[in-house]
Amino acid sequence: MKFRIFTEPQQGASYDDQLAIAQATERLGFDAFFRSDHFLAMGGVSGMPGPTDAWLTLAALARETSGIRLGTLVSSATFRHPALLAVQVAQVDQMSGGRVEFALGTGWFQAEHDAFGIPFPAKRFGMLEEQLEVITGLWGTPLGERFNYSGEHYTLLDSPALPKPTQQHIPVIVGGTGAARTPRLAARFADEYNVPFVPLADTDAAFGRVRAACEQAGRAADSLIYSTAITTAIGSTEAEYRRRAVAIGEDPGEFRVDSLGGTVQRAVDKLGALADIGVETVYLQILDLSDLDHLELIAAEVAPVFAS
Repeated sequence: MKFRIFTEPQQGASYDDQLAIAQATERLGFDAFFRSDHFLAMGGVSGMPGPTDAWLTLAALARETSGIRLGTLVSSATFRHPALLAVQVAQVDQMSGGRVEFALGTGWFQAEHDAFGIPFPAKRFGMLEEQLEVITGLWGTPLGERFNYSGEHYTLLDSPALPKPTQQHIPVIVGGTGAARTPRLAARFADEYNVPFVPLADTDAAFGRVRAACEQAGRAADSLIYSTAITTAIGSTEAEYRRRAVAIGEDPGEFRVDSLGGTVQRAVDKLGALADIGVETVYLQILDLSDLDHLELIAAEVAPVFAS
């Protein structure tokens, strides 16, 4: 099982805060640093010092790390034109020496769109599908050839389809628990399917739908990586766990039910249950970016239990 650190900087984090946790992620042997792609704080927090752009941040981190994978969970199809996003992601891949992974979703948080004057269409799934077609099409166009696309939402004429990523193929992540369209999209485009923040049974059911969609599309179901994202607060003792849960605004008793909360052994047991339903990669959502000792504990006492 791979462990990735996943952060929510819109809740209140400077670039320097993110740099510190990304470098700790690398130093401690985690697989990747991922961040959200949001521009407005949630849950009544101030969000100070204000939002940071996801891909601008990852570009900088690409030059200040050397081994970890980098990405968003997930970028919103409403924020950027797909041709621009294809350029940005390809450039960050070049800057990192080929360490980027690309996750894209429909977007969901209308308040941040309203706050920044970004259009928020009621129907966005068609935009998402076309963006995946455009972005993967641009990256996959052979050098010297041109890319053309005509869809309901986007039209590209005679594009040089540059720049190219360093990786021959940037891994694509599709996520969500939609019952019909999301599995079809994952089967068509994804190298990884991610189910975030839902109970174990719902994760298992979502994996089953994607496996069925792969089979229907003539694709081997095990050709995808299956992953989950889970909010995390672990302590070496019950008291330390409770302190960490309270620090992120959670009730310790309630938090441990569906999140990754409790002592080390409880976390190991929960992760073991996730492994049993096929989870191969876990995105540990870390909300207190100042608590680097939390990462030290996970790296020392949790992750080694699942080392291959």
